[in-house]
Amino acid sequence: MGPHQGKGTGEASLFSTLIDSLDSGDLLLADRYYSTYAILSLLSHKHVAFVSENHAQKKSNFKTGQKLGSKDQLVEWKKPKRKPVWMSKEDYATLPDRLTIRELAVNGTVYITTLLDAKTYPKKIIVELYRERWKVELDFRTLKSDLKMEMLRCKTPDMVEKEIAVRFMAYNLIRGSMAESAYHCGRAPRDLSFKAAVQLLGAVNIQFYYSVAEFIARSYDALLKAIASTLIGQRKRPPQPRAVKRRPKPFPLLTEPRALACQRLQEAISTS
Repeated sequence: MGPHQGKGTGEASLFSTLIDSLDSGDLLLADRYYSTYAILSLLSHKHVAFVSENHAQKKSNFKTGQKLGSKDQLVEWKKPKRKPVWMSKEDYATLPDRLTIRELAVNGTVYITTLLDAKTYPKKIIVELYRERWKVELDFRTLKSDLKMEMLRCKTPDMVEKEIAVRFMAYNLIRGSMAESAYHCGRAPRDLSFKAAVQLLGAVNIQFYYSVAEFIARSYDALLKAIASTLIGQRKRPPQPRAVKRRPKPFPLLTEPRALACQRLQEAISTS
């Protein structure tokens, strides 16, 4: 959670507030935007491993570093003279002047990581770890689309925080039901469809609300089996184009409070 405008709204600034939540031994799978010297230094100091694609502005030369294998090397990053905006001068001064990073390339894509041991973490393992990051994007899509979090409706910061908290609580409860269903049916939780679980839980919500405890107890196992019945990748609907069918109406966007717009419209009608 952070401000909606001004300082502290950038992704790196918001992420800096979460670094303390990481513990030694954790693994951070990140977008290439986060592969900066300051972030990697802070993570290395906390003994948090890091894997991402190489930053778009950094060019790799696999002839200059300590070779570990084919297009796999250790390189030293020098500390930039300019500090990031989210970091104080005092904190930036404590960072080391050099940082050892591992660079590797697979199918034309360059990855960087602080997992430096090529024998323990071969290139194939690094790439498989990075692919797990896509689940984060899928979870964001689930929150925005399936739980209608793309547009927040509340008008005050306190109510917006409550609105977000309720969505997260609903998300965790649904994921918990999916995990229990997967456990009882011998499946992996990630193989189950979140959208199908939402629709099913919504359909039985009213029936369970007005039912006695004995009926709920008898029906719960059937509900878990039903949740596990829809697997991702086994839907009958063919892939759909990423396009919007319904066109927006040709009206300008409302860029001011509705009450003020209505007042101006009324004044215009009165003077005409």
